[in-house]
Amino acid sequence: MKLWLVRHATPLIAAGTCYGASDIPADAAATEAQARALAAILPPGLPVVCSTLGRCGQLSRALLALRPDLSARTDARIAEMDFGAWEGRLWEDIPEADYSAWIDDFAGYVVGGGESVRGFMARVEAALDDSRRHPEAVWITHGGVIRAVSLLVQGVREVHKAGQWPREAPGHGTWREIMFN
Repeated sequence: MKLWLVRHATPLIAAGTCYGASDIPADAAATEAQARALAAILPPGLPVVCSTLGRCGQLSRALLALRPDLSARTDARIAEMDFGAWEGRLWEDIPEADYSAWIDDFAGYVVGGGESVRGFMARVEAALDDSRRHPEAVWITHGGVIRAVSLLVQGVREVHKAGQWPREAPGHGTWREIMFN
């Protein structure tokens, strides 16, 4: 299977802010430029699966306006991780004790009362399993989801230590192609 993992354009929020599941819009001009670039390279007729968050929906709508041959649907399972009460706060303002509790139990700690990495990985894995029905698909999603997929296709189902979490993901407005069975 080939999966195009597309990260939304730069969100309109201050750098250093935790915004996972917050519905923050993306830069409109950057979204349009990204849609044009994608429209020029995507093969015809691919299914497009889009996160339910607005910054991804912006890109999906712009892409489909240029490429009506693509079909799209939303899937909440490929939304960014929910950081609960941490959402909208600067990372540097999150109490050290809370952040340390997450690092000490990276898989199981329910971050800010929102979601654990274990739960996040499980929902992304379920979406990935469903995508296997297609030989090729596009996901319009988020950096955390792309990192999770990179682990899942390597057979990693659970991340026990923060150091195991991939640091690299495509930048805002870019994508990565992954081939896997």
